[in-house]
Amino acid sequence: MTKIPLPHTLTINGEILPILDMPLTPSWIDIAHDKGFEITARVRDRFHLALRCHTCAALSVSKIFTLRTAQPLCPNCLESAWRTEAEAAGLTWLHRDPDDRHYGHYRMPCGHAARRQFELVGRAARGETGLRCETCHDAKEAAEAQAHGWELVGADPDKDPNYRIYTHVGEGPERCGHRQRIARANMQSQRVQCTSCSTGWSASPSWIYAMRIRHPDGAEFVKLGYSRNPHSRLHYQLKRRPDLDAEILRRIPVRTGHRALQIEKRMHRKLRQHSPEAVVAPERYRDVLRVGSEIYDARLGPVILQMLDALESSGLTR
Repeated sequence: MTKIPLPHTLTINGEILPILDMPLTPSWIDIAHDKGFEITARVRDRFHLALRCHTCAALSVSKIFTLRTAQPLCPNCLESAWRTEAEAAGLTWLHRDPDDRHYGHYRMPCGHAARRQFELVGRAARGETGLRCETCHDAKEAAEAQAHGWELVGADPDKDPNYRIYTHVGEGPERCGHRQRIARANMQSQRVQCTSCSTGWSASPSWIYAMRIRHPDGAEFVKLGYSRNPHSRLHYQLKRRPDLDAEILRRIPVRTGHRALQIEKRMHRKLRQHSPEAVVAPERYRDVLRVGSEIYDARLGPVILQMLDALESSGLTR
């Protein structure tokens, strides 16, 4: 049996531990060596050992039972691995979570602190997933809502991650104040109506618009239509792929959606009568657009823009 002759203390991870003058069983020494450690002393009580890591030379405390039946882990090597993973994921390691061994605390690229699972950070380091800052994300959602006349209240009470609770502020001097559950995708795409004060699409202001679309094969088309929000119509409803080259060429405000629909139908009827050969077949563009009609060859673009100029000066939109 081997004995430690000098009763004194060891400081391990900031904790001052008494060294016990108790023997070391030779088999423990062999087991520790095979598992990458050297036994420095018996500490704290008769059940614990101070182990020195062969890899980093740092001291740690382990139960004798753990040494005999499992693989002890070196906290210093673990933290080094977490720090390396954090850097690979674009984060800065701060410290381990004292309340949950599966979590650590990190500094995000934006500067905010965040608590994340080690497993998630590992996947981010391998490029399998991304990481976002909740603080920045909440600010982004609040700005999206504010831009459309709403205030973000908080998460969905039914815990659906696709929905939020908003309060309708309105655009006039008087606050609507109606609270409503809305899909965040609809708030982003501006497809939102207040169920308390909205007048509906037919009575709401609208636009007659002309859009240019360039097919990936080089062909160009023009679309004539109407919408309460042409930007949302183009980017969130019409385009099948976000990288599609498309833009709004012109838009004319119309007092109501009902009047916009009437005007649009008359314009399409006139275009089909005078230039039937310019109407593009749906199979020519259905791979890039979610629409089945009202698409014309690009050579009709100047004609459509002239029609919109005439419409703007006609007084029919009021």
